[in-house]
Amino acid sequence: QVQLVESGGGLVQAGGSLRLSCAASGRTLGSSSMGWFRQAPGKEREFVAAISWSGINTNYADSVKGRFTISRDSAKSTVYLQMNILKPEDTAIYYCAFNRARWANPFTGDYWGQGTQVTVSS
Repeated sequence: QVQLVESGGGLVQAGGSLRLSCAASGRTLGSSSMGWFRQAPGKEREFVAAISWSGINTNYADSVKGRFTISRDSAKSTVYLQMNILKPEDTAIYYCAFNRARWANPFTGDYWGQGTQVTVSS
């Protein structure tokens, strides 16, 4: 099993920034890719960003390209999502996801975190 713990959510004004973190633990040996999804009230969960094991490959939803940046630490156990120029429509619960493949496109999650709330006020 893999455990994922997100942090860094909160309330921010439009145009502001937040940085989300996701720490993976448990049976994380071996290469893996990680990513972020989000779910707004009344909407389905949607893909936000993903990063490969090496960090070389990344993928973003069109709605966040140029504003969000995904990265991971050298130990490969923590993934970050730097969110800039936030908009009210970015308001959602953000979920971290873990995939046992080095890279997956489209990205899907084998394991999920509990989520962290991001609220952007206008």
